[in-house]
Amino acid sequence: MSNDETEAEIREQLLEAFSGADYPVKNQMALVPALPNGPGTRFEAGDVSFTAMEMAAKLGDHQDFPYDSPETLVDDVMEGLRAEGVL
Repeated sequence: MSNDETEAEIREQLLEAFSGADYPVKNQMALVPALPNGPGTRFEAGDVSFTAMEMAAKLGDHQDFPYDSPETLVDDVMEGLRAEGVL
C-alpha cells in the first residue's frame, strides 16, 4: 500500500468515525460518543495503526476547535498526523 493509499484509507476511516458527532464540536471529548469503540477505536491502513486516544494525545496542538464539519476536523487531523510523522 502506497503512502497515498494509506492516507486515503485513514482519511476515509476518520471521516466515517467522526461524521456521527454532533457538530459544531467544541473539544476532543465531544467526539468520543461518535466513535464506535470510544477512545479505543483503532484506525489502521498499511503499516499505520493508532487508537483515537493515541491520536488525541499527539494532536492536541494541531487542532483548532470548534469544528463545524467532519471534513474540516479530518483535514486538521491529517495535517497533524503528517507533522507528527505518523503518516
